[in-house]
Amino acid sequence: MELASYALTPEKSRGRLYPDFAVFIRSPFQRDRDRLIHSSAFRRLDGKTQVFAYHEGKNYRTRLTHSIEVAQITRTLCKSLNLNEELGEAIALAHDLGHSPFGHAGERGLQNAMKKFGGFDHNIQSLKIMTKLESHYPEFEGLNLTWETLAGTVKHNGPIKKVSDAYLKEYDKKFNFELKLFPQLEAQVAAIADDIAYLNHDIDDGCRADMFSLTQLGRLPFIAQILQDFEKKYPKVTDKNLKIYGVTRNMIARMVFDVLDNTKANIKRMKICTIEDAPKQKNFVVDFSENMKSDIALLRQFLRANFYTNTQVARMDMKSQRIVEELFSLFTNNTKLLPEEIRHKISSNAKDVEIAETVCTYIANMTDMNAVEEHKKLYDIHTRF
Repeated sequence: MELASYALTPEKSRGRLYPDFAVFIRSPFQRDRDRLIHSSAFRRLDGKTQVFAYHEGKNYRTRLTHSIEVAQITRTLCKSLNLNEELGEAIALAHDLGHSPFGHAGERGLQNAMKKFGGFDHNIQSLKIMTKLESHYPEFEGLNLTWETLAGTVKHNGPIKKVSDAYLKEYDKKFNFELKLFPQLEAQVAAIADDIAYLNHDIDDGCRADMFSLTQLGRLPFIAQILQDFEKKYPKVTDKNLKIYGVTRNMIARMVFDVLDNTKANIKRMKICTIEDAPKQKNFVVDFSENMKSDIALLRQFLRANFYTNTQVARMDMKSQRIVEELFSLFTNNTKLLPEEIRHKISSNAKDVEIAETVCTYIANMTDMNAVEEHKKLYDIHTRF
């Protein structure tokens, strides 16, 4: 397939920070994708919460399955827009690498704990993983990914006008990410694919968990129409799960086609012709239509009221956040409690900020189960170390 003039072809890549060997059977972006898939951080996503904690069963989404769904939608959109599928997929697979255990509850715990030490942001943690923490090669730290994959991951949610994080600031000096500009189109696709994926799999997970019913969901006008069409076509189907799947499948298709139509119109209206054009715009080029944005706003309100703030979810979030905050407090106040391999990373005359950053990284890398077991070992006298 011939790529559009505004797509990032391998020849247009700005390359890698460190000289690397060439592989003629894979493009630079394929190699980025493969390095990400083979990373420890990517495998750990299987044990990290999306909304439900790891032990709650029923095959609910994890960060890993979410990332795979985002990558699949990203590839579909990129292919339809004649963009670089391989680059889009790499950014989609990387976008959640830095998430802490327990999803957003765990992230809030680390944000609270790190308030006076520069804060915590999972996008910055993703950058640290890709550029420093994953150690696979003797020649350099990190995975040595292309500029496009790193910049696209860091900026996939939009420009960063004010840089407060020390690591991002330092790394940006080495490999200028042009943080005040919008990301390339492939990164914008990965960002909107993230929205499409999580909105629809949260409908699926929430309904299967009986946190809301199809009747409640059907009060949203655009979903009511989908349900009516499904029931008209399949009048004998009573299985709830088949109906949920019918709704989410239809919703994903509607959102994908809406993004394609609206983005093609934006490309024409904004006169996007080269890879330099999209980052200089004042808004995202890849975006939903205004009508779809209104429908999505209603859906987000519904999920917030009926799913994200559900008592079961709220209680687990409270426990999860407390585990993260208590582990952080315990380790920073007494580094002797840290595992030996982590203690060795802290110098004898380390300042509080160095200790805090080391502990934060250690906790952020944990899976849900790791965090629960570590907390139990430290607080339950009957649990062996």
